[in-house]
Amino acid sequence: MSSPDELARDTPPPYKRRRTGDTPSSGSSSPDVLAGNPDDFLPPRRLSQRRAGLSKSPTKTPKYLDDFSRSQSLSRPLSESVRRSRSASSSESRTRSQTPVRSSPSPTRSPRSRPRSQSPTSSNQSRSDSFSPEPQQPTPTPPREPLKPNYKARLALHGHAKAVSQVRISPNGRFIASASADATVKIWDAATGAHMDTLVGHMAGVSCVAWTPDSNTLASGSDDKAIRLWDRVTGRPKTTARKSAGQEMAPLRGHHNYIHCLAFSPKGNILASGSYDEAVFLWDVRAGRLMRSLPAHSDPVAGIDFCCDGTLVVSCSTDGLIRVWDTSTGQCLRTLVHEDNPAVSNVCFSPNGRFVLAFNLDNCIRLWDYVSGSVKKTYQGHRNEKFSIGGCFAILNGEAFVASASEDGDVILWDVKNKEVLQRVQGHKGVCFWVDVHGETMVTAGQDGSIRVYRHIGLSEEVNGNGVRSHSKTPNQGMLQGELPIRQEDARLEEALS
Repeated sequence: MSSPDELARDTPPPYKRRRTGDTPSSGSSSPDVLAGNPDDFLPPRRLSQRRAGLSKSPTKTPKYLDDFSRSQSLSRPLSESVRRSRSASSSESRTRSQTPVRSSPSPTRSPRSRPRSQSPTSSNQSRSDSFSPEPQQPTPTPPREPLKPNYKARLALHGHAKAVSQVRISPNGRFIASASADATVKIWDAATGAHMDTLVGHMAGVSCVAWTPDSNTLASGSDDKAIRLWDRVTGRPKTTARKSAGQEMAPLRGHHNYIHCLAFSPKGNILASGSYDEAVFLWDVRAGRLMRSLPAHSDPVAGIDFCCDGTLVVSCSTDGLIRVWDTSTGQCLRTLVHEDNPAVSNVCFSPNGRFVLAFNLDNCIRLWDYVSGSVKKTYQGHRNEKFSIGGCFAILNGEAFVASASEDGDVILWDVKNKEVLQRVQGHKGVCFWVDVHGETMVTAGQDGSIRVYRHIGLSEEVNGNGVRSHSKTPNQGMLQGELPIRQEDARLEEALS
């Protein structure tokens, strides 16, 4: 018979409403209704691919299971006397199991059984003869309380002569771009609030701005019906990439009315624009030419956005319609309309690309599941009846919430899941037109011509002797919104919206 050591080694381990005649009916066969399985046009999920890759890794055996299998292998070679003792009467076995470990060994035990007392499970020796011990289950950790935003005013930026219509933080979180009715675009330092540059070139008020993903190019749309592309570093119009290299790119012209909204694709090669001429244009940024014109709505286009992988474009209008388009073909895949048909002043995709957030002129913000065509959540608490105001999804240390401007000058933040108002921040004197959030930084634009910057104040923040606030270092501190792991971001939204 093999020794216990040998066996142990062998054990493995607001606009004028006109008409809404193109509102589709439920029984129509218009191209607005997606044919086939609705899941077929969902953007690809990198989350599922990463999870599939993780499933291929070998499973590591928990330590307590490895110790248990080792102790079982050491207890296999039992002497004949021990086997005979197990066949004794139940009263004798109970008496033996209750005998203290310090007592002298039973005379029926053979010397071969004594090494078992030196095994790693010697404290459970008396019990291992009568039954197999169960592995200890880990104590479940209590659910983590969601982080609540706590934004405080830090900077007030002044320089525009008229109302600021829109403000955007660059994807790298370092710059702030503001568009104003004074026909200028200004660039600010997001950390210090210092004025960096003023972009002059439009002949009328500027309504919207948009950053490329690399934060080096800025697009601006104006009431002069032109779109200009700016080089952030030089403060001059962007130069052409083909033919006459080094020459400044001419403004993008083609719309027949005011430019109202702009959005860059995730790769930065396509620019989408919406105008009062009721059309959506898709532009080739590198070539500076029009790619496709979409006769989108019957009223001015108020908002536009790309999904996370750039395959879909969503547009909205004061005609009450929200439309989802295929970027490559220009086909309308879905038309969303609420039963009350309120005007829609702004729209954006959720970070995971599965939902659409719509700002309506009935004091409501609605979260749409555009595949099923149903409203998942409705957020209330702000005021929006006359103006085209804007907001966004925001991610703060992995927690998602909804931020919106309000016509009373405040900024409202909602919990995505339970629709609870998490924070109401006092902002501007007059209408707050826009709010943008990038991690711990929030910036707003208002009718009073000012730009206000807010910082999130965490619970771990302290005030040192000089009166300067400082954070205790945490793993998530300083993480930019664009740098959050896609897996974590998607998981938070899936949990909140389920």
